[in-house]
Amino acid sequence: MPAYFIIIDRIMEAIFKKMETNGELSKDEVVRILSVDNTGPEFYRLLYLARRQSVKAFGDRGYVFAQIGINAEPCPINCRFCSMAAKHYALPGKWRKSVDEIVEGVKQLVADRANDIFLMTTADYPVEQFVEIGKTVRAHIPPEIRFVANIGDFDLSVARRLKEAGFTGAYHIVRMREGIDTGAPVEQRLKTLDAIRDAGLELYYCVEPVGPEHTYEEIATEIFRAGEYRVEAMAVMRRTPVAGTPLFEYGAVTTPELCKIAAVAQLTVRPTRSMNVHEVTEMSLLAGINQLYAEAGANPRDTDDNTENNRGYTVTSTRKLLENAGFAV
Repeated sequence: MPAYFIIIDRIMEAIFKKMETNGELSKDEVVRILSVDNTGPEFYRLLYLARRQSVKAFGDRGYVFAQIGINAEPCPINCRFCSMAAKHYALPGKWRKSVDEIVEGVKQLVADRANDIFLMTTADYPVEQFVEIGKTVRAHIPPEIRFVANIGDFDLSVARRLKEAGFTGAYHIVRMREGIDTGAPVEQRLKTLDAIRDAGLELYYCVEPVGPEHTYEEIATEIFRAGEYRVEAMAVMRRTPVAGTPLFEYGAVTTPELCKIAAVAQLTVRPTRSMNVHEVTEMSLLAGINQLYAEAGANPRDTDDNTENNRGYTVTSTRKLLENAGFAV
């Protein structure tokens, strides 16, 4: 074997040893490990290490997070991958769920034994209205179930009001190529992330939406951002190509590629409560993924304005997948 390949092998082996012993990885090392061949032995070694880390961190505990998209309306942020962007709105209808409809949906999720319940809106949904809805909905959610807001950017005062309304956390991220493929400035996203942290809300972070055109350097940047915020619930999501959106032509990363990114993210960030892959892929469970999403209502990755009728999984179906992988939900 040429000396060059021996050096490369030694570098890779050193990175694997770091992961095996809970060593802290550098960004260059994460980029290098993300580049392993998805058909080679290093790929399967990654899956083994991620699964081992999952057992260490989570035991056999699995989670189903459930989300309701409470409005289907053109969004001014105009993300180039989103079915609800104002410039290329792809859903058949436009509507907002009533408080009663939201409450009934949440009651069903509670009955189905969802662990965390999310309410999602487009970026410009009125904050005042959302906070009032949150207060009403929280009364129908047992205290042991976390309640999460997935809304547009907001400041610290709104974060505190969300907490007062009964929300325990918020889903928020810097998306892949934020400010380029979206109309949201990175700086604004960061301010919202800080507001979530400073208000004492739990931050749910995801590396998303990953597409074939994204470099491993870009992916590594968002993996490390999750680590900087010390997230307990971590996720990786691939972009779903939605017909009619500008990024549709780029397609999607393969399931093994998504599984690999999730394994590396878990081994780098080491979340303490859960690790998710989205959308649901059964292969990812081999990497120790212990949390999946059930979804209803409007969804930015669907052209049906009630995703439970199309792409969305139910609480029951996601629970079965987790249980088949050996997790207790």
